[in-house]
Amino acid sequence: MNVQWYPGHMTKAKRNMQEDCRLVDLIIELVDARVPLSSRNPDIDRLGQGKARLILMNKSDLADPALSAVWKAWFESRGAFVVLLDARASSGMKAVNRVIEEACHEKRERDRKRGILNRPVRAMVVGIPNVGKSTFINTFAGRAAAKTGNKPGVTRGNQWIRLNKNVELLDTPGILWPKFEDQQVGIRLAAIGSINDNILDLTELCGYVIRFLHKKYPGALRKRYPAVEEETAAKENGAYAILEEIARLRGCVGRGGEPDVDKAVLLVLDDFRSGRLGQATLEEPMR
Repeated sequence: MNVQWYPGHMTKAKRNMQEDCRLVDLIIELVDARVPLSSRNPDIDRLGQGKARLILMNKSDLADPALSAVWKAWFESRGAFVVLLDARASSGMKAVNRVIEEACHEKRERDRKRGILNRPVRAMVVGIPNVGKSTFINTFAGRAAAKTGNKPGVTRGNQWIRLNKNVELLDTPGILWPKFEDQQVGIRLAAIGSINDNILDLTELCGYVIRFLHKKYPGALRKRYPAVEEETAAKENGAYAILEEIARLRGCVGRGGEPDVDKAVLLVLDDFRSGRLGQATLEEPMR
C-alpha cells in the first residue's frame, strides 16, 4: 500500500514554523508512543537546531509499556528530555512542568547573568496531525485554550497561549513531510489514524494490523473476538478470512446473510486505535 498525504496548508505551516523557531527557547514535540519514530517529522530536527528539546510520548496508555521504556531511553541517549504522557490526564502535567524547568535551566541562568529576571520560557509545541497537541495544551492550561479534534489537521493557524507567569506556548498546526521515503512509516501512521482514512485502502490497512498483532501480540485478536482463528492471519488472504469471521461474530452482515467486511474493517481499526485490542507498539528502536 502506497501512502502519501501532504495537504497544501502544511507547506505554509512549515514555513511559519521556521520563522517562529527564532522566538522560542524550547521545542516541545509530541509523538505517538505507539510509533515513536514514525510519528516524528524529520524536518523538526533541522528546524529546531540549537534549541532545547522535550519529547512527549503521548498516548502512552495505548502503547506497550516495555517498549515505551526502551524508546524513552533511546531518545534520551540522543540528548532529548522525555516524558511518557496521556495528554488527557492532568496528573502527568506536573512532570511536564518539572522537565520544562530542567530543560531550560541553562537559558534561565544566562538570563539571570544578563539581568533579565522572570521572563517566561517560550515553548513551541509541534508534531504531526492527530498526536494530541491541542489536547495536551488544553490539559496543561486547565482550560480549552486550543482547538481539539479527532481528525488530522484541525489546528490550522499558530497561536500563543500564556499558561502562567513561567511558560508561554506557541501552538502550531500538525505537519507531515512531503514524501515518506519508507512506506512502512506511512502505513504505521495510517494504522494509528494520523492520515485521513478517506484516501486509504482501509481493508488493506486492516490486514496489516491483523498480521502485525498476530505476529507481535498473539492472542490479542482472540481475546477481543472469541472464536477467531487468528493463526489464519499468516496464510494467504488469511486476514480477509478473519475479517469475514469477525463480521459474522459481531452481526455485520448484509443481504443474504453475507458478512459485511467493510463494517468489520472499521470495527477492527477503531478497536485497535482505541486500545481495545490491547497495548501495542508498532516499531522498535534502531540498534
